[in-house]
Amino acid sequence: MELPKFLLGDNTDYPNSIFIVHTEFPRFVINLENDEVEWLEEFSREDEAELATETENLINAATAFYDREVSRYNE
Repeated sequence: MELPKFLLGDNTDYPNSIFIVHTEFPRFVINLENDEVEWLEEFSREDEAELATETENLINAATAFYDREVSRYNE
């Protein structure tokens, strides 16, 4: 099965939260309510240095995905 790069998720146990799941490396879930990120990968020290610089880009891409999806609902 081929998955999209981002998935939009919600859960009735967290009524104020909207989750974006990034399905490619490095996989993560971001809660847009509070910008908390849960990484679904284990990282080496070398990976952590690169990840620090890439994290902002990934979060911006996730937020842009969410904005695009919401705009499509409003059309």
